[in-house]
Amino acid sequence: MAYDRVQDLPPVDIFVTTADPQLEPPMVTVNTVLSLLAVDYEAHKLACYVSDDAGSPVTLYSLIQAAEFGKRWVLFCKKYEVQVRAPFRYFGAQVPLDDTSLEFQQEWQDMKNEYDQLNLRVEEASKPDTKLLDSKEFSIFATMKRDNHESIVKVIRENKGPPDELPHLIYVAREKRPKHPHHYKAGAMNVLTRVSGVMTNAPFMLNVDCDMFVNNPQTFHHAMCLLLGTKTEEECAFVQFPQKFYNGLKDDPFGNQLVALHETMGLGMVGIQGPAYSGTGCFHRRKIIYGLPNDQDLPVQLQNGILVNPDQVYGKSLELINFIYSVGSTLTAKHSILDSLDAAHKVADCDYEFMTRWGINIGWIYGSATEDVLTGLTIQSRGYKTMYCDPDPPSFLGCAPPSGPLTATQMKRWATGLLEILFSARSPIILFLTTKLHFRQSLGYTWVLVWGLRSVPELCYSLLPPYCILSNSAFLPKIDQPAWLLPISLFMIYNFYTLYEYLQCGQSMRSWWNNQRASRINSSSAWLFGFICVILKLLGLSETVFELTRKENLDSDDGVVDEEIGRFTFDESPIFIPATTLVTVNLVAVGLGFVRMIWAGPLWMSGVEYGAGELGCCVWVLLMFRPFVKGLFGKGKYGIPTRTIWKSTGLALAFFSFCLRV
Repeated sequence: MAYDRVQDLPPVDIFVTTADPQLEPPMVTVNTVLSLLAVDYEAHKLACYVSDDAGSPVTLYSLIQAAEFGKRWVLFCKKYEVQVRAPFRYFGAQVPLDDTSLEFQQEWQDMKNEYDQLNLRVEEASKPDTKLLDSKEFSIFATMKRDNHESIVKVIRENKGPPDELPHLIYVAREKRPKHPHHYKAGAMNVLTRVSGVMTNAPFMLNVDCDMFVNNPQTFHHAMCLLLGTKTEEECAFVQFPQKFYNGLKDDPFGNQLVALHETMGLGMVGIQGPAYSGTGCFHRRKIIYGLPNDQDLPVQLQNGILVNPDQVYGKSLELINFIYSVGSTLTAKHSILDSLDAAHKVADCDYEFMTRWGINIGWIYGSATEDVLTGLTIQSRGYKTMYCDPDPPSFLGCAPPSGPLTATQMKRWATGLLEILFSARSPIILFLTTKLHFRQSLGYTWVLVWGLRSVPELCYSLLPPYCILSNSAFLPKIDQPAWLLPISLFMIYNFYTLYEYLQCGQSMRSWWNNQRASRINSSSAWLFGFICVILKLLGLSETVFELTRKENLDSDDGVVDEEIGRFTFDESPIFIPATTLVTVNLVAVGLGFVRMIWAGPLWMSGVEYGAGELGCCVWVLLMFRPFVKGLFGKGKYGIPTRTIWKSTGLALAFFSFCLRV
């Protein structure tokens, strides 16, 4: 299929997902939506769908207000070729107005005043005493419960065709019932796929998280160059843009920007079968999400071009099934999307997927808290390749977790989801043996999926040196033995090599150190808890829970001064207990080791079994866990809570007892 350079650019449906107006403030979503509505692309070929899994009237109100503001904002951006089209970033930057025309200065000030008023209205609507539900337009929310409500599909803005410059904007809150699984983000994405399928049915779909705004207005053109430039659709199932952050702290103090990981492992996979799907900033082919064209690995069968038993695959919506035959035909047809509201409500019902293949091998795949990796892996296992696009300036910018607890929550969810894939029938090792997944691609996936498994051996290795000191035993050669060079050589080679990788990626030595430290902390906290969650799930004792990461308010600094930015903070979450226990145990071991050294002379001459190697390992662990060492003596949010310290002390005493008895 060939497209002309400009005139025949295809329609694109845009999916934005949000799940909690408390954890994901509405103005974060509003800015993302406004940046998407203002991209350099024909407006009548774009439709933006916002999934609100909280069913919040505040989110709907915010989008209605954003649409009104967007009428002028889109025109302003295109008239003056604004580069950054998320208002909070544009108006937050220092714009040199002195060198501009009086007309621009006046319009800039008017737009800023309008944005400030929009911000105030949304803030007012977000307050607990809001009168929003008194309005007839929002009366449906008055009797709704978050996990028990009917589906809501509202067309906030319908594009009437050129010269209308504002794309379609549709609000979607899928039906939820207590006894029906909703599959978190994957379920929301499948609902958006079906709703958009009966309303606009664009051949390409972009999905972004609510905090991932468009930073490059030419992004859609970059994606279309790759999607339309391949000879066959199998060569490019989706185009993935990298995750980059506008609020990334210098030297990555929490190790959550993952720059080196993307530059090494990520780009390495690009050269094999293509990048993994990252869950945001990705353009998909609708036909491939539907399982079309016919693939032998899918339950889609054709006879004379007609689907056999389509309701057993896609559900009982005749409108959706008809549009599946003609992907891309709806937006160009002369009809109102309001005519499709009944069909949209039907496919957003919670029982629509019953006895279908949605979430199994159609749409976004269920079974993992990291539905993005699982879905991309499933697509590549069918033989498809994927493409990576990283233009300058970056296409999308998002919000990185700005604190230790938020990073731990995110890392735990990732570890849980990745291990769920590893222990499932869609493990990359199994898929390599049974499907079209390439061998080296399966190795790349496996290397990432075992993150959570590393927690157990790393925890054991962190406890081994203090065990040796406390029990007067050894696991390393003494410093006066030639074999001592082997472990020290391995230690030096590993650290120098990882440092070289970070320097090659343009990162600083401090960034390397912070990421090494963060990996050890995550391993004994977030990854360990993720591993435990998956084991409990495999034993049938509990189900994993999707934990949403809090997004910081766009204009909130919580009174934090510059010298406090990047400091590790704590809360009373049990996730910090293992790391605190490790620090306590190693502190005691180091203290005992130095006392013995003072009393009995150098360790390798004192007659004790352990040597400088074990003591050095304890010191290294304490260096890695320096935020926790400081947290033992810190105050407020920078100090480890007293309850956590007492629980950790109890575990440490149990470990000491074990060491002395063995």
